[in-house]
Amino acid sequence: MTTAAITTITKMMELLPEPTQDQVVEHLRDYIAEMKDEARWDMTFKSSQEQLVKAARRAKQEITAGRAEPMSYNQL
Repeated sequence: MTTAAITTITKMMELLPEPTQDQVVEHLRDYIAEMKDEARWDMTFKSSQEQLVKAARRAKQEITAGRAEPMSYNQL
């Protein structure tokens, strides 16, 4: 499916010398991979939001009840 954005990119790329086109493609691959990673992270975070809230409430209750103990980074 060709969109206006793809057509614009194609026209811009056609004006560049081939070595520069190759560089742009590499940058786009990296950029798209980063965007996919961010989208996966966002979905993972959104799907675990309820679990995080429950864990925070449980921790708060344990602290209030005096059952919580401080942890160091070495214990993680």
